[in-house]
Amino acid sequence: MQQYLSINGEKMNIKIDRLIECRKKIGITKQEAAKRIGVAQPTYLRYESGTRTPSLHVIKDIAKVFNTSVEYLIGETDSSDADYIIINKNTEPEIFQILNQRNNWNKKQLKQLLAYAQKLNELSSDK
Repeated sequence: MQQYLSINGEKMNIKIDRLIECRKKIGITKQEAAKRIGVAQPTYLRYESGTRTPSLHVIKDIAKVFNTSVEYLIGETDSSDADYIIINKNTEPEIFQILNQRNNWNKKQLKQLLAYAQKLNELSSDK
């Protein structure tokens, strides 16, 4: 199901199936999605049912909460990868510390860190 959001006279196609897919991918309920996005539960339910169209501001909030991009939610790309990731230093202090130190690293060091992270992922998936 699709809905259209008009911005400056241009219609943006909101993919309801992608909204539902992204919520399920992070494993949260509709109620939890509404809470994290900052809208009332009935409002969020209307987004998923296609009876209400979220504003661009809310679409941005949804993308942030669901770790995806606005472009994916509106169907401009097939890649669900987020444009950016927010790391909270209180809930993920180790990751925050690593990323905070990256400004002092050169390109070779960053590539080594990426290779190490990929190897860790391979080891995790082997289990």
